[in-house]
Amino acid sequence: MAEYGVAKFVLAGESESGDQHLVCCNNTALLVAAVDGIGHGAEAASAAREAIAWLRNGIGEPIISLVSGCHEQLRSTRGVVLSLASIDMKQGLMTWLGVGNVHGVLVRADKKSNAQETLLLRGGVVGDHLPQLQPSILPVAQGDLLVFATDGVRTDFSRTLSTLENPQRAADRILKNFSNGSDDALVLALRITGIHS
Repeated sequence: MAEYGVAKFVLAGESESGDQHLVCCNNTALLVAAVDGIGHGAEAASAAREAIAWLRNGIGEPIISLVSGCHEQLRSTRGVVLSLASIDMKQGLMTWLGVGNVHGVLVRADKKSNAQETLLLRGGVVGDHLPQLQPSILPVAQGDLLVFATDGVRTDFSRTLSTLENPQRAADRILKNFSNGSDDALVLALRITGIHS
């Protein structure tokens, strides 16, 4: 259904990253998320892990319900910002949503269509104050590349993306070349392989 790579940077002096990721699938759907716990260190990591645990059980659920449920679950934590994509492999449709500042980019393998789409982010914190949730729905196809990057990564990485690059190499390269070094950082690069039109 997909091949993906993840690269992480832990801020100096911290034992664990507040940035976490999720990629899970069943027969018909794929759920992809990048989560950034507010701040850094153990409390940020704990909030991010709790968000991932909640989301993992929701594959196939409507994306608004997933994020709303996650918001309730995280009320006793620092909260997180996140970007989330749910891909219906049978229909070839991706529904995605971003709360906060986790950058999301979809690069299309088919050069005839609009080559790159950027996720519209809405201000807020899951677990603290949730904005009005308005997911976007896009068609996706075999070979398309989805990249999520937390705010420890400069957003100009999107100019360097190619669907031909191996996802793990892409994640490693983006982290190496675009990390700002002043926060935890995570890059998740995923190529869709399971849709046949």
